[in-house]
Amino acid sequence: MGLISGYPTGAKIATQFRKNNLITKAEAERLITFTNNSGALFIIGTVGITMFGNTTIGILLLITHILACISVGFVFRFWKFNDNANLELKSSNFENKKSHTNVLQQSISNAINTILMIGGFIVLFSIIISILNSSKLLVVFSNVFIPILKVFNIDAKFCVPILSGLLELTNGVSLVSGISNKILSTNIILTSFLLGFGGISICLQIYAIIADTDISIFPYILGKFLQGIFASFYTFLLIKVFPFFNFDLVPVFSSNVTKNNNFYSFDYIYGILFFILVFIIVKTGFKKLNN
Repeated sequence: MGLISGYPTGAKIATQFRKNNLITKAEAERLITFTNNSGALFIIGTVGITMFGNTTIGILLLITHILACISVGFVFRFWKFNDNANLELKSSNFENKKSHTNVLQQSISNAINTILMIGGFIVLFSIIISILNSSKLLVVFSNVFIPILKVFNIDAKFCVPILSGLLELTNGVSLVSGISNKILSTNIILTSFLLGFGGISICLQIYAIIADTDISIFPYILGKFLQGIFASFYTFLLIKVFPFFNFDLVPVFSSNVTKNNNFYSFDYIYGILFFILVFIIVKTGFKKLNN
């Protein structure tokens, strides 16, 4: 349900189910955490082919994107696990007398409204990013990422694209993919994180959809942040394990590719430990919330 079919799909379905009292509040919150994602056409076509100029990169990002959202779905099975609220299903929900013409008309109308909403948010945040960039505030605010990037030996020139991506996905991914870098895996992994998180623009779109229900936006934001971490980590693993996913440029006469690649100084085993630590923290947090 909305797994890779485009961002607002899962939220719209979960909202409709909740309005009709077909699922509980906790179930709706679990659903929206992993069923609102970038579509395969956007990841492979726009990001892979258009931005990176490589279909294989698009396929890699799609694979890790799917793995990440499934992982988030598995983690959020613990969200309000003890919530056993009973549903009183309304019989009227199953006795809809609308004609097929009215259903088709309503579907088209809802689709157009959703497209206009998405386009409006993209334009709005593009203007905001442009204003921040022109006033140099984007550079100032992006400096907060410098200490984090240094931990992973990533160049500080990615600060502005990352902040742009956290605000609005398409603009940020375009900037990240456009940075000239011999270690192209850095661009790919950062893009994977941004695709997983989606950006504040997407968060506001989802909030606009669920605003007239009792569904909380907090689990969605937490889920998207975790999805960004999972996606970037899975991308890192696939690049390490499968050589045909590694597009880094190295000296022709290099005797040891790994030693010349600063990004891979972040050791493999520490990556696994980091992944396990994140899972333990999230699971522990859910248990406390459920008690």
